[in-house]
Amino acid sequence: MKENLHIPPYTITDKTVNLVSQITELITRITINDRMNKNPRLRRDNRIKTIQASLAIENNSLSLEQVTDIVNGKRILGAPSEICEVKNAFEAYEILLQFNPLSQKDLLKAHHILMKQLTDKPGVYRTGGVGVFSGKKVVHVAPSAEFVPQLMSDLFNWLRESDAHPLIKSCVFHYEFEFIHPFIDGNGRMGRMWQTLLLYQWNTVFGWLPIETLIRERQQEYYKILGECDHLGDSGQFVEFLLTVIYDALIEIDETEQVTVQVTEQVKKLLMCLGNQVYSTKELMDLLGLKHRPTFRNNYLLPAIEMGLVEMTIPESPNSRMQKYKRTGH
Repeated sequence: MKENLHIPPYTITDKTVNLVSQITELITRITINDRMNKNPRLRRDNRIKTIQASLAIENNSLSLEQVTDIVNGKRILGAPSEICEVKNAFEAYEILLQFNPLSQKDLLKAHHILMKQLTDKPGVYRTGGVGVFSGKKVVHVAPSAEFVPQLMSDLFNWLRESDAHPLIKSCVFHYEFEFIHPFIDGNGRMGRMWQTLLLYQWNTVFGWLPIETLIRERQQEYYKILGECDHLGDSGQFVEFLLTVIYDALIEIDETEQVTVQVTEQVKKLLMCLGNQVYSTKELMDLLGLKHRPTFRNNYLLPAIEMGLVEMTIPESPNSRMQKYKRTGH
């Protein structure tokens, strides 16, 4: 019986082992460049993508642009509940990395922030029945509410005691959390967020990696595999699926890194020209001896801004004719 779970059953395939190895190799390469941790803007952009995608999986209709506006304190036209979801999610993610992933108390605190004003009892385990839906189709009926406290205690005890690789452990937790469905609402976004926290404890890159955007693209497969694992009583397929999503997300980051390496010399020239001064686009192009504006923007300016090395003097109005640029920190 699943209600008597103490050690979550999961089958490790050859593909799972290979994915763990490939992800570890990618993480090592990305960590050496450490571009994510050095670039506050890139971290913030990825966090906003994460929030928008995770909420979209739960049928929030707001676009990435609208979510960005809400996070930046701008007013938008939208359903109050959807706007509240964005504000709550941003608040939760802003302090997520301060939580202890092995603490049920912290999990309940995070759920309270995530779901306040959206459900009757945020931060409290459910006392009634609940199911998982894909559209209008029921794909999973969660265990009876009376079993939830013990199931969650078992799961957190397993987290603390298991010697499984952190990648595998985080995926198994995600599956088991969704199986238990401990809250009346917000289980999907909570499970994805807590997996991010578990992975962050292993490597800080995961604090800013928008895995949810790729899960959203494969949403039907996500639900299908959850259902198949329920039927088998084994989360191995789900672990493999999530590791594939993580690998693909890291590949995107790594490819971006490779492009960055290619333009390093041009960015260096731009930084040398800037020195400690503030210049307009025209002034910088003259200093660099460039005539073609797109070449300057694509090969010099934008990479430098994305790397967090150069900033605008009027960031709230990127296309202002008064716009100038300076080195970050000057």
